[in-house]
Amino acid sequence: MSILKPVMDFRRYIMRIGVHNSMDAHSIRKLYIFNQINFLGFVMGVCLPIAAFLGDGYLPIVAWVVAFSPAVISLSVLIFNYFRKHEISMLIYFTCYPLTTALVYAGNVDVGIELFFILYSVLSVFFLKNIKYITAAFTLSAICYFAVYIFRTEYAYKLADISFGFYFSNHLLAIVFIFVGLILIKKESSSYQKRILGKNKKLQNSYIKINNQKNDINNKAALLQKQTVELTELNEVKDKLFSIIAHDLRTPIYSLRNLFSNMEKYDLPGEEIKLLVPDIVKDLSYTTSLMENLLQWAKSQMAGARVNMELIEVQQLVDEVKHLLRLQAESKKVYIKSKVEEAIYIFADKDMMNLVLRNLVSNAIKFTPENGEINIGALQTGEAVELFVKDTGTGISAENISKILGDDFYTTKGTGNESGTGLGLILCKDFLIKNGGHIKVHSTLGEGSMFVCNLPIP
Repeated sequence: MSILKPVMDFRRYIMRIGVHNSMDAHSIRKLYIFNQINFLGFVMGVCLPIAAFLGDGYLPIVAWVVAFSPAVISLSVLIFNYFRKHEISMLIYFTCYPLTTALVYAGNVDVGIELFFILYSVLSVFFLKNIKYITAAFTLSAICYFAVYIFRTEYAYKLADISFGFYFSNHLLAIVFIFVGLILIKKESSSYQKRILGKNKKLQNSYIKINNQKNDINNKAALLQKQTVELTELNEVKDKLFSIIAHDLRTPIYSLRNLFSNMEKYDLPGEEIKLLVPDIVKDLSYTTSLMENLLQWAKSQMAGARVNMELIEVQQLVDEVKHLLRLQAESKKVYIKSKVEEAIYIFADKDMMNLVLRNLVSNAIKFTPENGEINIGALQTGEAVELFVKDTGTGISAENISKILGDDFYTTKGTGNESGTGLGLILCKDFLIKNGGHIKVHSTLGEGSMFVCNLPIP
């Protein structure tokens, strides 16, 4: 390995003659090959005269010219490459070599080097960039070849007769040069193609990486946008809930405090207390319902809150809600009837469905006048159960139905001037969606309303 190292270093030195940083990679690789070919030409130009001198027989002057010409021409090319005059070196190579070779034949001597014209033609296609220069160099070599080998076949001196070894060496050298030139060109082309494929693969990998990063950024941007919208909505809900807490919860508590304060200070008689109690009870009933909704809403917004799905008998659910709202209905003389005629089951979260049905029935009571009627029923249709609450109340306009089904808080005064927050209906829609269901509203002004909850069956 230590013996080959100086040889390899010298080879690299020859290859890099005339290379500079402003050249592109492909031009550098072509210059490597061009320098090696000319170095071999220089070596041949040194060896041929020695072989001719040691051989037997007389050689004409032109034979000595052809023997020395490779050394002179190739050395000139290497010198001009060293000074970075690459165009001049190419011009010297592709004009001097064909003309010098043809000059030998013009001296009426057949030295057996016609195959070199083929070499010059092949190399011109590879090394020259401009199509005009390629055409000119190729044409020059072709003309010389036809002139000395096709159109003229008789020469006064034939090297084969004078020195067959020298004649044979010329043909062998031409074949070797053609072979070496083609191998170097093939190697360079394969190497260049491999580099291009490698760069394309790197570019493709970079594109994939950039595209993945772009998708990741877009996904994060979309997630950030979604979170921004959710935070904005939650902030609006928070402001609304604080408004509810500040106003709607404060009023009944103040009323209750004022009642007990007056009882303590003024020793109110029982008859007067009885007159105040119904209004306070009414306010406290509203407050109790509101507190339940607020607590359920807060629970549903907690991270990790789960929906506990279970098998629920609809009749049992209806009975529980009727019992809870019995006093509210009786105070308005509203009659609640159950229309669940057979055993129907749903698969949902029981606490959520209890709150949904309780809010719908409570709203029906709120908007139904005295001696009105509310029907709670359930029907199984295909793969779903329709749980409905139908009243004989004031009804809802189409405009207000769209508000009810929207995402904003919407409420109006009831037939008994009852207040509301709109939170109950928002919870109903949210809980139904979490349980795989949805809500529909059918109403006619002056005739009543029907809220239908579509829920999956087990």
